[in-house]
Amino acid sequence: MTANGYLQIVFFLAVVIALAKPLGVYMARIYEGEPAFLNRVGAPLERLIYRACGVDPAKEMRWTQYALAALWFSLFGLLLGFALQRLQNYLPLNPANMGAVSPDSSFNTAVSFNTNTNWQGYAGESTMSYLTQMLALTVQNFVSAAMGMAVLIALIRGFARQSVQTIGNFWVDLTRGTLYILLPISFLLALVLVSQGVVQTLSPYQTVPLVESVEYDNPRMDAAGQPLKDAKGNAVTDKAMQKEQVIAVGPAASQAAIKHLGTNGGGFFNANSAHPLESATPLTNFLEMLAELLIAVALTFTFGRMVGDRRQGWAILTAMSVVFVSLMAVAVGSEQAGNPALTALGVDQTASETQAGGNMEGKETRFGVVNSALFATVTTATSSGAVNSMHDSFTPLGGVVPMWLIQIGEVIFGGVGSGLYGMLLLAIVAVFVAGLMIGRTPEYLGKKIEAFDIKMAAIAVLVPLFVILIGTAIAVMVEPGKAGVANPGAHAFSEILYAFSSAGGNNGSAFGGLSANTPFYNTALGVCMFFGRYWIIIPVLALAGSLVRKKKVPEGPGTLPTHAPMFILFLIGVVVIIGALTFVPALALGPIVEHLILFGGK
Repeated sequence: MTANGYLQIVFFLAVVIALAKPLGVYMARIYEGEPAFLNRVGAPLERLIYRACGVDPAKEMRWTQYALAALWFSLFGLLLGFALQRLQNYLPLNPANMGAVSPDSSFNTAVSFNTNTNWQGYAGESTMSYLTQMLALTVQNFVSAAMGMAVLIALIRGFARQSVQTIGNFWVDLTRGTLYILLPISFLLALVLVSQGVVQTLSPYQTVPLVESVEYDNPRMDAAGQPLKDAKGNAVTDKAMQKEQVIAVGPAASQAAIKHLGTNGGGFFNANSAHPLESATPLTNFLEMLAELLIAVALTFTFGRMVGDRRQGWAILTAMSVVFVSLMAVAVGSEQAGNPALTALGVDQTASETQAGGNMEGKETRFGVVNSALFATVTTATSSGAVNSMHDSFTPLGGVVPMWLIQIGEVIFGGVGSGLYGMLLLAIVAVFVAGLMIGRTPEYLGKKIEAFDIKMAAIAVLVPLFVILIGTAIAVMVEPGKAGVANPGAHAFSEILYAFSSAGGNNGSAFGGLSANTPFYNTALGVCMFFGRYWIIIPVLALAGSLVRKKKVPEGPGTLPTHAPMFILFLIGVVVIIGALTFVPALALGPIVEHLILFGGK
């Protein structure tokens, strides 16, 4: 890697940590109801929301009530998102006269944005009206992220409180997360994006003249809309001239801001953050990566403050950072090294030129190799799923990094809220295994980890793994699954495995090259997204309800210090081993085989 590449990465990580610590403290104050600037200013609006919705903010909930409130709210959002897509041709703010979205695509998209996955089997600028983009998608970007944060806060209260029955009020946590955290930061980020050229308008699509006219062959169609062919079976065409281009515009900056901040990732345009009207400059690329990591990192400081031991937050952050930096180095290094097959084909390219240029296929020149590979690592580590390059065009080792980051549960920072509660589940597994080793009842943050707790943690850890592997197995066996494949062999398997990993892991990014907007994939991936979200949330809340009833146990001579370097290494080991044992056999059939073939010169 070049010195410039090292400098960019170090500067980026330094800015993330510098901003995350004060934000983490601020979020702890917000969720604990302590005075902060914004909750003082917004208190009247917050009270008005509770009054309008019939919510008593002083009434806390047991875990079952908290879970039911979250599920009913999610069901309402899912049905609303589905209805808006199916009825958008009758609704306003549709200047391009978009028709109704198909039932299977509407189901997939409604589930996708409801679960904070934001998998997109459609092209936004040719499928969704402005109203659908704003009301069905952008709104879900806010509330799905706020719900993930609320569930995390409920789990943290399980550790922080003792001998009580309640874990907070879902409606209060949802409102405060949206009103005082997501909305103000998104507003500021959207303003900066607009200043850099990201589009934000309700005007119709713009038709502009081309600098140079383009001549092309336009196929003739019969009455049934099928291409005509001559006696030899060749397509019949007419010469045509393209003199104008329609440029899709719309309220993109407002959606782009929350799609990154809330680790949603759904693009306003089909090209996502590679589109110049969604990420216009290297500065917007930097800010979008920063937004993806900001809250996820800050929540580790929130966790440390709320449990009364900041060292615990630093321990979790350190474990996450070690894995993140290690995998990022693999991705950036692989892409910077370029494609060795070019030399085998006789391309005159010295080692120094390869090192400087790297693999630019599928990448934007305004971002380059380092920022493209860094973006891919960030977006899959955080469950954002936004992309500024084509992961399908990465080298095999460069492509396996984002795939494996999703597969290990997206706990290396992960989604806002969901990443940290996933990591805390693995921390519980780690102390359970450590307890077995030393012959003591495992404890974490003063709470004894008993049979029910480890069962809930195991369910939440294992469900996404089953969803990914079972979904992939079905897709490669049935004809509708194989019909979406355009690339043969190992790469086709990689594309299918990545798609189900993205859905089951609630990431939403795509490898590309797979025709996924079909009834089979829309339905199968929608089901995977649903289970990958809610079959984790329910066990997490059940665990919070179990922990909050327990008394804290004083530390003793046999207590494992969960802030010490030994536990950090042990936690990293648990994350890596679970991910390796589960997915290395599948990865061996895809990207690992591709890597061996590539470097074998075949």
